[in-house]
Amino acid sequence: MAVPDRWSRWGADSADRDATPATDLPPLFAATDHAEPSAFVVENLLREARRQRNLGSTPVPGVCLLDPDGDVVRHLRRRGRATRHEDWACYHSELWVTEIGGRELGIVPCAVGAPYAVLVAEELGASGCSLVVSVTSAGSITPLGEPPYFVLIERAWRDEGTSHRYVPRAPWSELQRHLDVALVAAFEHLDEPVHRGVSWTTDAPFRETWSAIERAREAGIHAVEMEAAALYAYAVARRRDVVCVAHVTNTMATAGDDFEKGADDGTERVLSLAAAIADACQRQ
Repeated sequence: MAVPDRWSRWGADSADRDATPATDLPPLFAATDHAEPSAFVVENLLREARRQRNLGSTPVPGVCLLDPDGDVVRHLRRRGRATRHEDWACYHSELWVTEIGGRELGIVPCAVGAPYAVLVAEELGASGCSLVVSVTSAGSITPLGEPPYFVLIERAWRDEGTSHRYVPRAPWSELQRHLDVALVAAFEHLDEPVHRGVSWTTDAPFRETWSAIERAREAGIHAVEMEAAALYAYAVARRRDVVCVAHVTNTMATAGDDFEKGADDGTERVLSLAAAIADACQRQ
């Protein structure tokens, strides 16, 4: 089937794309309604889920961790250290609860990818969570150490779709200033360094071509992941607290021996990191 002329323009060079009339842009990039309320409201979705499933309204923990790989929850469950939150009203996920340093921590496993991560973050925020921490596996672009290591994401390159529905077009999403300041000395007591850096958020991990990687290096990118730009855009639009960390574990499987997180799949280190973030952000 021939590609319609109005879409074939996207194969043209950048100058042609810049000249494309706004009416010919895909809806995602033509959106100007960022300040307009949504007709589909998260509170209404949760209300209907509770009705259908006969759930109570027990709040979720004030601090919740997004665990995109699911390794943290699997490790804790094997050791009997996590219990399921029976009133969690999300249709698409489970919420598990553990304790670290005297603090209750909620964990949603396998919330991978920008649309899903933001959907879960919206539901957590409407259910009593005041701080979302995302610790996601990431690939190295410009190394900051020998993997595995953590990178507090200060800025994320918006090569995904979800963020563009929350805030107007711009190259970057950023960690909110008050959280950035709160985290200045948050990790000094941890057993391993936490770097600060810049990530590339993509919706298409298997389209990380060498030319795209080189563009990312030229933009100063340290790691590539799938959630941070959207989560930071959501945080700004909804006035929510979100902190994203890249757990750099691989070089996109180009060199072998990739995706290793260390002992217990990195669980105890991730939990200590999440506790440090929660302590620092809730002291502000």
